[in-house]
Amino acid sequence: MLSGRSHTLYLIAFVALIALNLVLGAMVLRPEQHMLRVSFLNIGQGDSILIQGPTGVKVLVDGGPDRSVLRELSHELAPWDRTFDALVETHPDKDHISGLGDVLERYRVLNFMEPGIPDKTAVSKHVLADVAAEPGLHHFIARRGMRLHLGGGAYADVLFPDRDESTQIATNDGSTVLHVVYGATSFMLTGDLPSPYEDYLVGLDGTDGELTSTVLKAGHHGSKFSTDSLWLAAVRPTTVVISAGKGNTYGHPNPETLERIRTYGARIVSTIDGGTIHFVSDGKTVSEL
Repeated sequence: MLSGRSHTLYLIAFVALIALNLVLGAMVLRPEQHMLRVSFLNIGQGDSILIQGPTGVKVLVDGGPDRSVLRELSHELAPWDRTFDALVETHPDKDHISGLGDVLERYRVLNFMEPGIPDKTAVSKHVLADVAAEPGLHHFIARRGMRLHLGGGAYADVLFPDRDESTQIATNDGSTVLHVVYGATSFMLTGDLPSPYEDYLVGLDGTDGELTSTVLKAGHHGSKFSTDSLWLAAVRPTTVVISAGKGNTYGHPNPETLERIRTYGARIVSTIDGGTIHFVSDGKTVSEL
């Protein structure tokens, strides 16, 4: 048995070891200073993207199909890091929003942005009820021209929707599109936006290279109805990310879409093969961790 003095020293050493582990853990989990970090979370068949700005601003785009987003966030954030500057719902499909309710219940959220698409499903009602119950949360509708400031000069511009979506029936057609920019690097996040609306954005922004992005998240998990050749030529991505679940019943990603991306010449990475995919930008180049 330990003596009283030895027991005290043992407790001090034990507490010091825990403190050291927490500090080291925070160093690993905390985004590099002056770096933009974009992580495509491994949440199965769905979308959830964690954006951590150069000064620590945190935005979560979609929450995936279930509580698995909490597991992934626990790997990305320090245990005491319990605040999101914003949650973004691209559209109210279950595979994008189910986990948002869990995030709202577990974390403090300052802002919630969604496209204003009406949805009467139980999961959508649950998310909106949690939004309404969050003290001090600012709830607003996404519109083209809005900008989310991510700190350090980084920002996320809303490119779509550019119209009232309150009568929208096809939820994918109203997906929020974000262009995340830091210096000379950028990420294009399109939710499940189908190709006719991709091509519409090309007509608005494509002629001057404004859509150019280092990394593109393939629309609708690599469905054949998104990420067409015109869109790829306008966005000019170096890397295309597929967010989908292994063995999903939808056949995502579609072979035709993968072939279009390969023909264009971009590299393809997928959460199916690699789990969570991390990118870090210093404003000049993007690296995959």
